[in-house]
Amino acid sequence: MAERQQIRAIKGVRDILPLESRAWSRVERAAQDVFGTFGFAEIRLPIFEQTELFARSVGADTDIVGKEMYTFTDRDEASISLRPEATASVVRAYIEHGMHTLPGDVKLYYMGPMFRRERPQKGRYRQFYQIGAEVLGQSDAPGIDAELIEMLFAFFGRVGLEGLTLDLNSIGCKECRSKYVEVLRAKLLYVKDKLGADSQRRIETNPLRVLDSKAPDEQAIIETLPRIADHLCEACKTHFAEVRRQLDLRGITYNLNWRLVRGLDYYMRTTFEIIAPGLGSQNAVCGGGRYDGLVELLGGLPTKGIGFAIGEDRLMLSLEAAAKLAAEPSVDAFIVWMGAATQATAIKVAQRLRGAGIKVELPPEEFKFKKALGLADKLGARYAILIGENEIAAGKFTLKRLADAVQTSVTEVELLETLRAN
Repeated sequence: MAERQQIRAIKGVRDILPLESRAWSRVERAAQDVFGTFGFAEIRLPIFEQTELFARSVGADTDIVGKEMYTFTDRDEASISLRPEATASVVRAYIEHGMHTLPGDVKLYYMGPMFRRERPQKGRYRQFYQIGAEVLGQSDAPGIDAELIEMLFAFFGRVGLEGLTLDLNSIGCKECRSKYVEVLRAKLLYVKDKLGADSQRRIETNPLRVLDSKAPDEQAIIETLPRIADHLCEACKTHFAEVRRQLDLRGITYNLNWRLVRGLDYYMRTTFEIIAPGLGSQNAVCGGGRYDGLVELLGGLPTKGIGFAIGEDRLMLSLEAAAKLAAEPSVDAFIVWMGAATQATAIKVAQRLRGAGIKVELPPEEFKFKKALGLADKLGARYAILIGENEIAAGKFTLKRLADAVQTSVTEVELLETLRAN
């Protein structure tokens, strides 16, 4: 009989196993807590949308839409794509649900998987995860840009990520950027023969993306290209100067990076990236910027917008490299019950402890004492609770701290207090 071939995960995706997922959950809870203090609320979005949403927002000529999206036709013959990013979905939901009628700025955050058919490498997968936030409303006050970046640093501080660098730029508005793009294209055409195939193609489709090139033999050429800062209109210059002042007020340092243009068509004015240690060449852990006009492009009323997306896969790698992912015990207490008559008490104790948020492992069958303690140790339990007939008769349980084998006799109230305190 032929041996069945083992089915494995598809190339570019992977399983996040329990030990890892507990660390991911801690990071995500930190995001929820920090973002909440800045007035943001969570939105949960579908993982697939009409393909047109991304073609119109991200840009039909971008690599994402042209090469990387997972697109298929459903039974209604509609073109559907797995989301490659979430800003377009947030804006679609903002328009569809009339969120422009809500008071003040609408502040939303999201978490979840995105999908791009890229070449898998360290920190980059075909199913990857993002934590992001968006601010939509009628104001483009530079203080909004600065506070969004401040929130990011508050979050990274909460999870213990250090050594971060903020890169900042302005790519102007529709009017001044279009003029700059023509100047840039003219210069690129002059040096076209010295560029690689990808950059040559981008001269016509999206010249700004040439500035993003990482090809070693193109770097010296790129350094000679015109810079957007020299082509900003007065309104964009004023806006960018105030963004910088607002960052100064918040004590946030930054580097000006004239090549920081971001990869999506909808960006304008403020763009930023946060660089983290421990990631090698793929070192951007977060990127974002302003996208005034995207709501109108997707059929909504005139609206200002700014947002960011954190690459959660890269964030976890950076935290791991910085030894900031201390293992969290999967079991607080392992209950060792001895004798059939003690099982009912053990079940009730487990129920009360779990109700108090304590992680309890209760064996479904009676184990010999030594075997039970061995399993508790392998599971990484901090304590063992020994329940035998003598304990039930005395109205107390034996609590054993497994790290040093110290044990005490405690009432159920004392048991709960001890586990909560430790």
